[in-house]
Amino acid sequence: MTNTVQETPKKLERIHEGRMLGGVCAGWARYLGVDLAVVRLMVVAATFVFLGVTIPLYAAAYVLTPEEESPGQAS
Repeated sequence: MTNTVQETPKKLERIHEGRMLGGVCAGWARYLGVDLAVVRLMVVAATFVFLGVTIPLYAAAYVLTPEEESPGQAS
């Protein structure tokens, strides 16, 4: 007998839990399965290394990444 467990597919979303600005880093951390602090440090480091190019990329990610549904919202 085979035990088939269907996992829900990962969804990249801006999330409310742990968000500081727009929830982009928190959403990426959940999607990638890494610690939120690691993602934030990488974004800050990339901003300095690439002389601010990360800022418009973050803004684009904010606009293009859907926001997580609130528990009260129905789909």
